[in-house]
Amino acid sequence: MAHLPAEDLPAVLTRLSPGRLLDLRGTTVTADLLSRVLEATGCRPGRTRLDRVRFTGDVRLSGVTFAGDVSLDGARFERLASFFGALFEGNVSLAGARFTRELSFHGVRARGHVSLDRAVMSRDALFGQAVFERGLSCEGARFDGYATFDDARMGTGGTFRGARFGRTVSFRKVRGQAGFEYAHFAGDAYLSATGRLSVARARADGLLDVTVARCGVDLRRVEVTGATTVRLTDSSADVEGAVLHGPASVTGKGLSTLSSLRQVDAESLTLTGLDLSGCGFAGLTHPAGVRVRDCTFALTPRGVRVSLRRPMVRWFSRRSALADERALRGWDDSGGSATTPDRLATLYAELRGRVEDRDTSADFAFAAMEMRRQAGEHWWLSLSWLLWGYGMRLGRAVAWFTLLAALTVAAVLWSSASHAARQADQHNPVIHQ
Repeated sequence: MAHLPAEDLPAVLTRLSPGRLLDLRGTTVTADLLSRVLEATGCRPGRTRLDRVRFTGDVRLSGVTFAGDVSLDGARFERLASFFGALFEGNVSLAGARFTRELSFHGVRARGHVSLDRAVMSRDALFGQAVFERGLSCEGARFDGYATFDDARMGTGGTFRGARFGRTVSFRKVRGQAGFEYAHFAGDAYLSATGRLSVARARADGLLDVTVARCGVDLRRVEVTGATTVRLTDSSADVEGAVLHGPASVTGKGLSTLSSLRQVDAESLTLTGLDLSGCGFAGLTHPAGVRVRDCTFALTPRGVRVSLRRPMVRWFSRRSALADERALRGWDDSGGSATTPDRLATLYAELRGRVEDRDTSADFAFAAMEMRRQAGEHWWLSLSWLLWGYGMRLGRAVAWFTLLAALTVAAVLWSSASHAARQADQHNPVIHQ
């Protein structure tokens, strides 16, 4: 259509009608031509094929309904591209498309799947309040400007694997799950979701702010240069292998758990309101930089236990413990621990001063001595454990003192009775007849 003489264009436009195929592949479309085409289709084209189209003017599709699948692969938008309020009844593909100016998908509703894989958005990209009933894919996409997805609905999920965000990205109050594996956030990133959220192996040059509710968040091997803030509500998080250069905090409300801190490199990490009963700490690079507030840990067994290993009979008092110790001692079904008693002893010793709860801190001090004894460092640790629990189990010392006192009294009474019997024999000799 772009190459038709002006007098021939009306005749071609009359062939268009609502719901019919619209095919403009590989052509150049001006703002005026686009307006006339949409008018001819009653703003309701059917299957639309606009691959490799070059849009030289503003593209405004507000109120347009696409009754079929839409393909814009490799298209180039040289000015504003606004799909504000458009309705897509089928799938939409914008793979490899290039947006020179702003892109707006604000308020768009797509009943099919939407793809922006490898697309390049040179300016701001707005996806707020958009509804993607069958999900959104932005794998390998590049967002050079500000990007917002606030209040969007991701349907079956949003995929941003390997995407690059040049400036701040706002992904707040998003419903559905989302994956940002291997993504690069050159600016600040604010992420939230009601479904599973994965930021595994991503890199953030600014701050990373994550908020999730009633789901899980995967932060394994993420690398963050700025501050890291993770807020959990009845959710779980895994931070194994993360590298957090700036101050970091993980806060939980309700039943929120942290499953792993193994191999985490964080000089300043605050844990608040979390269930750490199943959290592994082995390999934590800077235990002295951890601060723990209002968190719960795993508990050791209580009572007498019999085993084939020496000592065969042992008794346990209930205390707080790391999940690594439970795995090391075979008290759970995790299949073993990746640490050793001596390393665990060092970890307990460094963490005891970072736990604000006094009882838990005392339990960690006891556990540190227990792990040193398990490692066989000194023979006197076994004696100290047996007699008074490393000086932290006074009840055990009282029990031994009571037993010793009872034995002493019994010995005294026995010797006194024996002496009295001998004296009676001396004063009343037996007369033999």
